Amino acid sequence: MNVAEAAHRLGKTVVADGGIRYSGDIVKALAAGGDVVMIGSLFAGTEESPGEAVIYKGRSFKSYRGMGSLGAMKGGCSKDRYFQEGTTEDKLVPEGIEGMVPHKGPISGVIYQMVGGIRAGMGYVGAPTLERLHEDSHFVQVTAASMKESHPHDVVITKEAPNYRAE
Repeated sequence: MNVAEAAHRLGKTVVADGGIRYSGDIVKALAAGGDVVMIGSLFAGTEESPGEAVIYKGRSFKSYRGMGSLGAMKGGCSKDRYFQEGTTEDKLVPEGIEGMVPHKGPISGVIYQMVGGIRAGMGYVGAPTLERLHEDSHFVQVTAASMKESHPHDVVITKEAPNYRAE
């Protein structure tokens, strides 16, 4: 958060990148001083995302390839991003994975849920604007047990919610 304050004093934009899994993570990244948040992996699995749709164990999935994956680097679309241009394929060092993610349907539904979650998070802080979110947010450290307790537990989820997936 000190970095964000220093960057803003210099007129720089702070880009939060990595670890975003839920809309609450977006709110935290913005509250910590981020001006924008990179959320590419949250769009994985939408109809509009690249990747082949497959059925696995009776459920619909889409293939996923992170930009730092070996496949993306070999495909020529990200070697330079990871400072590995000119590196032969057998010497590439991947920083991402390839796999599959649950099919999520149209991106519009994912965005709708994210925006709703961001609004809720800003409401918890009492912040009607991003500027107020930056100014009015306070962070507290929680234990792993507290984090576990804050998520659904001691129940088998029988109907998936569009904005939450048990992991």
